[in-house]
Amino acid sequence: MSRTVTVGLDGSLESRAAAEWAAGEAKRRGLPLKLVHVWQPVPEPIAQAPLVGAETQAHWSERIAREAAEGLRLRHRGVDVTTEHIPGRPTDALAEAAKGAELLVLGSRGLSGIGGFLVGSVGAAVIARTETPVVLVRTGEQAADEHETDAADLPSAATAYRPVVLGLDTDHPDDTVIAFAFEEAARRGSVLKVVHGWILPPYYVSSLPAAPEVGVELGRQEAAVLAEVLSPWRQKYPDVEVVEVSRPGSPANHVVDASREASLVVVGRRIRRSPIGAHIGPVTHAVLHHAVAPVAVVAHD
Repeated sequence: MSRTVTVGLDGSLESRAAAEWAAGEAKRRGLPLKLVHVWQPVPEPIAQAPLVGAETQAHWSERIAREAAEGLRLRHRGVDVTTEHIPGRPTDALAEAAKGAELLVLGSRGLSGIGGFLVGSVGAAVIARTETPVVLVRTGEQAADEHETDAADLPSAATAYRPVVLGLDTDHPDDTVIAFAFEEAARRGSVLKVVHGWILPPYYVSSLPAAPEVGVELGRQEAAVLAEVLSPWRQKYPDVEVVEVSRPGSPANHVVDASREASLVVVGRRIRRSPIGAHIGPVTHAVLHHAVAPVAVVAHD
């Protein structure tokens, strides 16, 4: 089966922004793009009505995906765009569609008044259920937003890509997450900014005012661990410029701060195969809600 970049499309502004981003990613990866439109069959009594029945619903479902595909083919020359219509619950259908994809892209509304995402129940549930990397894209995201500003201080597709930001837990570093981030930076020819936040152990906090060198030494140790984790990856990807950032404080806050200058943020999600509840993790959950760049959630064991 041919691998694809797959995007969930429902005709909303957020899903159209996701489709635009996904088309650009498909081109970077040299993969086809699949638009998946999920529609929920209407109850049988309604299905018999001529103006709102099953045939009318299917017609509009096909039209949404067809028109979106036509526009993407014009704007992203060379990308093979296909469509698929799946009846059923969006959460179940998108999680199933992700199994045949290299990447699943979903849209999200922006939070009103502040940066970040409003992650709906479908998006959160799909992220928690699939082992395929999922990228969340905000409404209004444009291709130029991934790039550095030009001479007029405006984002421009003619300038270099902004850094890819990787939020890394050095206590449990995972090769799948790190490899994903390095690959994305390599495709863009961008800097990879690896952000590591660490919390001072409680028993050190009281000693800092009297002995500030304790905090300095802890900082050196944390930075050394980060450098050690990344050393083999630097050798594997010698063309990727890596910037290491190790700071005390909330890991989620540091990643969110870095997202303001990022083209893509990469975070991990530990796979928990419990059938009860959605498991995303507190750091990833916070980044999803407050990052201002597209966020890739990479599942790992």
